[in-house]
Amino acid sequence: MLDEVEQVYRTESGRVLATLIRLLGDFEVAQDALQDAFAAALVQWPSQGRPSNPRAWLVGVARHKAIDRLRRAATLRELEPALAVELEGRAVAMEPDVDAAVPDDLLRLVFTCCHPALNLEAQVALTLHAVCGLPTEAVARAFLTSTETMAQRLVRAKRKIRIARIPYQTPGPGDLDARLEGVLAVAYLVYTEGYAGTSGEQLLSVELCEQAIRLTRALAELLPERSAIEALLALMLLHHARHRARVASNGDVILLDEQDRRLWDDATIAEGVALVERALRAPGPVSAYAVQAAIAALHARAPSAAETDWRQIVGLYEVLLRLRPTPVVELNHAVAVAMVDGPARALDLIDALAARGSLAGYHLLPAARAELLARLGRSADAASAYGEALALARLGPERRLLQKRLAAFGSASDVGRPVLSSDILPA
Repeated sequence: MLDEVEQVYRTESGRVLATLIRLLGDFEVAQDALQDAFAAALVQWPSQGRPSNPRAWLVGVARHKAIDRLRRAATLRELEPALAVELEGRAVAMEPDVDAAVPDDLLRLVFTCCHPALNLEAQVALTLHAVCGLPTEAVARAFLTSTETMAQRLVRAKRKIRIARIPYQTPGPGDLDARLEGVLAVAYLVYTEGYAGTSGEQLLSVELCEQAIRLTRALAELLPERSAIEALLALMLLHHARHRARVASNGDVILLDEQDRRLWDDATIAEGVALVERALRAPGPVSAYAVQAAIAALHARAPSAAETDWRQIVGLYEVLLRLRPTPVVELNHAVAVAMVDGPARALDLIDALAARGSLAGYHLLPAARAELLARLGRSADAASAYGEALALARLGPERRLLQKRLAAFGSASDVGRPVLSSDILPA
């Protein structure tokens, strides 16, 4: 039964928490109530059996636990009349039918949490953390910041929700487009975490990638003819088509130029290519997702690594830099430049990027720099850069790959722990 509760926690906790946030209007209270409900499940399910609708059961139990907590807290403060009225109001607000309060569609919960009263980063970070269940470390990596900094930002966002009494309600049809940017960012970052995890021993989580794809497909059905949605779906599909070729049987990383392209999913590639072509032809400005998907399509359609159209990829990255001038895009652009203009030019770009400090702590920066130094024959500098990347990397397969790179320079013995990059810096 413990395994069953754990399985329900993995699959349902995000949805239950998002519903509780909407009902209670307070992240901390909702999180405490969620933990109380799962604690009750561990006690009751072994003797009473797992309920037919675990999510509804958890919401109902958590709701009552939350009311009990609020009443106890109010009693300790010698319940003032105004607080008593507020408490009763909350209790009534938590009484809707459970089935109505727990929609089956995860997308509705994401729209609910991407509230426009919060800035975009807070919307996305809270939704990734609360609804999608990503740990704070993974959310921090998505925003290129430290875990401690992201934890503080999450606390501030929750405090703003509580103090400003921001209502967590499913938006009406006319309000969906106003929240679309945040919802797209959530889906994109869920896929990114699935594509290359933050830490641990698994390079990718197929389940997380497929959850992001399902979310984006549902979004495309809900809001048809939105080119940014089609472009994001294309981007995910074109990367996901390669997932069987990215990991060796022992869990090690297989880099893009070493992958067995016969393992790539041709049908998924065809769907992704059709979607990105439609997105690029759509009227209006081209989205950053469309440019990223176009880059992925060039990789996916190349018959071999040697036949990849790197010159066109460089041009697309230059377009992407105008649309989304982030340091990660700059790094990817430099990697592509190395394939066209050689490692010396790319190293100049990466060194300038490193000097600004915007990617401090991002292991793929020294990893990419090490590859360029190795190609230039600067073995000692390359080994040093690989060591720097190794010290920063947290994901086991990447660490093992970096370890192999270091070993090639006879420096593995200088490193106390086993790590490099995913099959390339994601666009």
